[in-house]
Amino acid sequence: MNLNLELTDLCNVKCRMCGQAETPKVHGFQPNKFMKWDVWKTSIDGLADFDDEISLCPHWLGEPTLHPEFNRFIKYAFDNNENNRLFRHFKLHSNGTLLDDERIDLLLDCANAPAQAEDTFGFVHFSVDAYDPAVYYRMKKYDYGARVYRNIRNLLERRVARGLERPYVTAAFIVMPENRHEAHRYLAYWDKVFGDLGLPYDVNYDWPKRHRDNLYFRRLHQADQPAADRLHRAVLDELGVLAIDAEGDFFEGAF
Repeated sequence: MNLNLELTDLCNVKCRMCGQAETPKVHGFQPNKFMKWDVWKTSIDGLADFDDEISLCPHWLGEPTLHPEFNRFIKYAFDNNENNRLFRHFKLHSNGTLLDDERIDLLLDCANAPAQAEDTFGFVHFSVDAYDPAVYYRMKKYDYGARVYRNIRNLLERRVARGLERPYVTAAFIVMPENRHEAHRYLAYWDKVFGDLGLPYDVNYDWPKRHRDNLYFRRLHQADQPAADRLHRAVLDELGVLAIDAEGDFFEGAF
């Protein structure tokens, strides 16, 4: 069972490809709220009664790290997950703007807690989508690009310094007309970061299939989907990320 417990439907960026940015009250009922502590605690405690294997994600449309008690909420979940009695898997989606040292250390501690399966905390998925700060601003309406890059590097560097493997990082790039010219620079930048840290990684054209560090070149979902698919395929062909076999199907390239 995939369970999303959304800590907030608020977000601190306005991605041009995100419906939440254009229509922030998408939930309709009591929008723009932070989850209360008793709701989180009751929800987490209640997972002990489920027979199904739970994959927990504290995110849906908002930015979970905006919650003023994010650290307390996540720590409680992992502190009470001995022997995976509450959830078997955990993942975090974030734009990376609020990932300070304290929060990074918390995530590293949770991902490597001794009384749980070692692959419980799979990954942190970062929505990045740009390389140049000016393009980031045009894509997201806020000048957070340099900060996001610094925060992701900091997570990787602190993880390596502590000799830890998890959580893995997925740095996502939605291919759009506004950023397609940056795909090469994006790939080259993160290739150097992972290489300097001695970290193997995958480059994916679809949702990553295995838990390791990833660059994820996503296709845009829009009304004219064939056009978005053509652009996505063209950019990935240019990068050498995917090839087309004799039947016209996608398969993974050299990465």
